[in-house]
Amino acid sequence: MTLLVLLASILILGVTVYQYDEQTKDYNIKRFERKEATTIETIELELTNKTTYPVKTDNLSKIFRNRIYEISSINKLNISIFDLHGNLLVSSKTNAFEPNIIQPLPYDILNDLAQNSNHTILIPLVKDGMGYQTSYSYINDPKFKRIGILELQFTQDNSEIEHELKEFITRLSLVYLLMFMIAIALAYFLSSYITRSIKAISDKMEQTRLHERNEKIVLNSASTEIETLVEAYNNMIDQLEESAVKLAKSEREQAWREMAKQVAHEIKNPLTPMRLSVQSFERKFNPEDENIKEKLKEYSQTLIQQIDVMSSIASAFSDFAKMPTQKREKIEVISIVKLALDIFNEDFITYTTAETELFANLDKTQLIRIVTNLVKNALQASEKEENPVVDVKVSLEKNSIKIKVSDNGRGIPEDVKSLIFEPKFTTKSSGMGLGLPMIKNIIEAYDGTISFTSDEGVGTVFTVILPIQ
Repeated sequence: MTLLVLLASILILGVTVYQYDEQTKDYNIKRFERKEATTIETIELELTNKTTYPVKTDNLSKIFRNRIYEISSINKLNISIFDLHGNLLVSSKTNAFEPNIIQPLPYDILNDLAQNSNHTILIPLVKDGMGYQTSYSYINDPKFKRIGILELQFTQDNSEIEHELKEFITRLSLVYLLMFMIAIALAYFLSSYITRSIKAISDKMEQTRLHERNEKIVLNSASTEIETLVEAYNNMIDQLEESAVKLAKSEREQAWREMAKQVAHEIKNPLTPMRLSVQSFERKFNPEDENIKEKLKEYSQTLIQQIDVMSSIASAFSDFAKMPTQKREKIEVISIVKLALDIFNEDFITYTTAETELFANLDKTQLIRIVTNLVKNALQASEKEENPVVDVKVSLEKNSIKIKVSDNGRGIPEDVKSLIFEPKFTTKSSGMGLGLPMIKNIIEAYDGTISFTSDEGVGTVFTVILPIQ
């Protein structure tokens, strides 16, 4: 609405200026035509009745020597008379005491005049900011024989009209400015009234969440269209809640199925060697064998080893299922990271830090768990390297602790980088793929982040950021 008022104002202003300009041109032309007709009539009357000289070209300068100034003054025109070849005979622009500075008529004017017969040629001209209207026509003797060329030049003074136009535009602009301000105010109040209900709907839509209970929209007064929109939104909320319940149930069932499959798979791995051991012992059992005790011990150790594997599987799934409790205590990070590294015997593990002491509110056990898991992964990634390197760095950045664990191992392939923190995913031949997801849960429970960069054949760098507070 405001834009329409603005465009209409600009358009009307432009049309007004154009109309004024066209009216001024028409007025000047008609005014000049009236003056031209009067002047030509006066010259013809002079040639017919008043002069005593023979009416011919050579006598035109004598006939109008003084009379041309009177005619020019009465009609307020500049008058010049030329012979048929365009040479000046007499002009009101000069006097007897000044040299002639008027040039002969150009050939194109003479040619146009000859082709137009006795019709007037009108030429508009703008020079030094002033407008001029100039006409050319033939002068005939009483027998209608051409004896000369008449040039009439009218000076246009449009200053008064331009002043009026400026005043009119100023007044019109003030009116349009007032209309524009009224339009803005009216548009504001109208839009506020119209969009009040839409704003309420949009606010509710922004608050809509899939896994949360969403409120329906209740409006006291609204148009039919808005009520239809509100009804559609409320129906969508009902359907969304039904879909959320179904989705949550489906996700839980899918999660349990996946977990059951994974547990079954991991348990089957140690059960197979246990079954083979029992079958082998059954076939080879001989009570009279003198080495029966050693064989029974070996058999028992095999079963115990596989039972321990099953126990570690159960513990791993239990640890992953439990979200780490956010136990916070003031601990000294530098010494605790060193303590976590002391359990490893590899001499190629290096530990560097620029800090002597670094305190933070974290869980000591969970921090050791994070460092241990990352170092263990680094050792497994670089175990086939000729000169393995595992480097652990701890530093302070602003209000956070940065722990970097890097290795020169085989690296992580590009196509599996996005799956590295997914449960059950692993690039190793053994393990359940729960280590990195588990420590990711721990880190995020403390509002921290974990990321990595890796190049195949070069190595991998894991970076952990943990806030101090």
